[in-house]
Amino acid sequence: MAHELTSSRRDLGRRRAAARRRAVGRLAPPDAAQERRRWRWARRLKVTREGKYFLGITLGVGFAAINTGNNLLYLLLGMMLALILVSGVMSELSLRALSVKRRLPARAQVGRSHLVEIEVHNAKRRVPSYAIEVEDLRAHQPADKRCFFLKISPRSTQIAAYRRTPARRGVERHVGFRLATRFPFGLFEKSRELSSSDELITYPPVDPIRLPALLQGDSAGDSGPLGRGSGEEIFALRPMREGDDPRDIYWRKSTRAEGRVLRERAREMRREVELVLDTIRPGPADSKLAEAHEEQFERRVREVASLAVAHLRRGDRVTVLTTAGERVRSDPARGVDPVLRFLALVELCAPGLAPAPPRGEVEDAA
Repeated sequence: MAHELTSSRRDLGRRRAAARRRAVGRLAPPDAAQERRRWRWARRLKVTREGKYFLGITLGVGFAAINTGNNLLYLLLGMMLALILVSGVMSELSLRALSVKRRLPARAQVGRSHLVEIEVHNAKRRVPSYAIEVEDLRAHQPADKRCFFLKISPRSTQIAAYRRTPARRGVERHVGFRLATRFPFGLFEKSRELSSSDELITYPPVDPIRLPALLQGDSAGDSGPLGRGSGEEIFALRPMREGDDPRDIYWRKSTRAEGRVLRERAREMRREVELVLDTIRPGPADSKLAEAHEEQFERRVREVASLAVAHLRRGDRVTVLTTAGERVRSDPARGVDPVLRFLALVELCAPGLAPAPPRGEVEDAA
């Protein structure tokens, strides 16, 4: 009697522990491992046009075999069903143990094409993968670019690339890949999805602008008139005197009998240019006025980018200001990247609401 009571208590404890584990499993949020398993085992099956014909013929043969009882029709039906089974097994083997990586360029620009490399690695030891099609998935955009791999040998890597031309500036988010195959008979297309997050910043377009030439003596900011200084240009030549820096000797003229000739450097001439960009939306975001202002804003961003690049190439310092209080500054030594990155990420904001500074080089780097 005591032994039976002890056994019943043990069974009751086991049932209660199992119930607690099930409750915890229902309440606990899915972890990263569960998310990876969901991406790993999710499969989608699509019947191709040839597959629909084949399934129709298979059903017709099966109907005829049942009605007539002909052994030859039963044999043919078995062979056709076996082909469907073999197709599912071989396509699953082709999709298994594949990992995909993408290589994005450092930057992109609207209207200019760039290459994106797709690298697929087959981790299987003995089984190759055939007819693998990889789609690069982007957030809120349909997949329009694919790479095809005819054969990926075991424990090897294949690389392909596709060319894309962005149509809008901003951040382009890549979220994953879709791997698909129609191997071996092309009757079905089996696919799976892999998660892989990357971001690519697309710069605004830049139009060629020809700025007016600077007149002699033009200055702005802290730059004085043309004179002696420490720039790169030669201001004048004179005989070398005691105490002069020998690094400024002009050896091409110093071979004459007059003695050594020294180069006097010109003062560095750099203009300060400020470009203003209006980022305040005049009304609600869903109004027609706001839509028209957004189109005008995109044109202004393109105009500011073109002017900034032209001034930097001429040797000027450029500062881009927004009506929301954001700014970025650059000079020829730093190049056009800080300004173009700032203009790629700037957005319209509501009146009285100053947005956070874009993720770029801002005033503290000036």
